[in-house]
Amino acid sequence: MQIINTEDAIKIMKNSKGRIFGVEFIKRTTGELRTMSARRGVGKGVTGEGLKFDPESRQLLTVYDMNKKGHRMISTDAITGLSFQGINYTILNFPIRST
Repeated sequence: MQIINTEDAIKIMKNSKGRIFGVEFIKRTTGELRTMSARRGVGKGVTGEGLKFDPESRQLLTVYDMNKKGHRMISTDAITGLSFQGINYTILNFPIRST
């Protein structure tokens, strides 16, 4: 397990080049811990209309949820863990948990 900060976690997700990663974060709406298998760069279901707001200005990252088969937003200021290419990362801003 490696310890990284939030900025590094965001860079890993943005530069994943369509590969699947696992992410844990605290949902803003309910405060519950959410675990997601996701990937970036999926065009399925995209209409070309675009969003009516800038996700980065609201500390959000758009991903494709592999289990729910749809686009979702990750609250980047509440990421607690990340798993990519067989490496588990714990985010520095949150306490280390055993898994």
